[in-house]
Amino acid sequence: MWTEMAKPLVLTLGEPAGIGPDITLATWLLRTQRGIPPFYVRGDAGSLARRAALLGLDVAIAEIRAEDAAASFADALPVVSTGLKATAAPGKPDASSAAAAIGSIEQAVADVNGGRAAAVVTNPIAKSVLYQAGFRHPGHTEFLAELAKRDGIVPQPVMMLWCPSLAVAPVTIHVSLRDAISQLTTELIVSTARIVVEDMRNRLGLARPRLALAGLNPHAGEDGALGHEDRAVVAPAVEMLRGEGIDARGPLPADTMFHAAARKTYDCAICMYHDQALIPIKTIAFDEGVNVTLGLPFIRTSPDHGTAFDIAGSGQANPSSLIAALKLAAHMASAKTA
Repeated sequence: MWTEMAKPLVLTLGEPAGIGPDITLATWLLRTQRGIPPFYVRGDAGSLARRAALLGLDVAIAEIRAEDAAASFADALPVVSTGLKATAAPGKPDASSAAAAIGSIEQAVADVNGGRAAAVVTNPIAKSVLYQAGFRHPGHTEFLAELAKRDGIVPQPVMMLWCPSLAVAPVTIHVSLRDAISQLTTELIVSTARIVVEDMRNRLGLARPRLALAGLNPHAGEDGALGHEDRAVVAPAVEMLRGEGIDARGPLPADTMFHAAARKTYDCAICMYHDQALIPIKTIAFDEGVNVTLGLPFIRTSPDHGTAFDIAGSGQANPSSLIAALKLAAHMASAKTA
């Protein structure tokens, strides 16, 4: 899926008390078997070494410079220090957790912007832990958009969830359902769809992406009988997109959009709210789904799961989603530079 890259990927530490360290170590051990592109971790080598010892994993860890990561990857898990210690035990975030997680993200983005890495892949964070430390963003996606700010302008980030058989992008993300409905506008739908199309063209190699726009209401509003939003808000967005030469159709009843035959008719489903997008892809590819942030000047992917405190340090964590995220990031980086 990926071609040889000139630069490695940078992987963030994530929540140190979660399964991020577990799946990072497991992924490096599978580097040859699963054809994993070279990456390095921005984090604390000591915390990874302690987790490896707890799990009984024979992982050599090399604390190196980012410039040396690709050459080191075959023989050791490369770690570029953030200078921030992570002391939390599995399942038990501590006072070091928030700073270690945030510092890793900030420095990983700086590495990509500085030309030291090809793309950012982020391990899961625990938002509740970050909130207690004063973190003011709803999640990873919005924080990354803030880090991408240029000349005072914050880009619109679009969250796309991807697996080989389905890609979905919610128009509204980390807000309540009530707020999602009130925030939904024709302009927001159109701007979201434009970003999806641009990045699918430039970073995923699709010359003419096909979009299917879900209706907000059951049966896409049943011609107004079940709500006015689909006729008044979603349908005009579809017409605007078509007028721009974008292959878009809808609004479509969401309950018939995600079966196997329907999925073959489009490249990305544009959904109106968080669960409308995430339920189908997590049902289809719970262990292999990838979270991709579109609309940023750098590439970012992530496993499509959380910190799983209950199994951290137990050896039960499945690295498949992280492996898929690394491979997709490498593919996108290769497409961007091709």
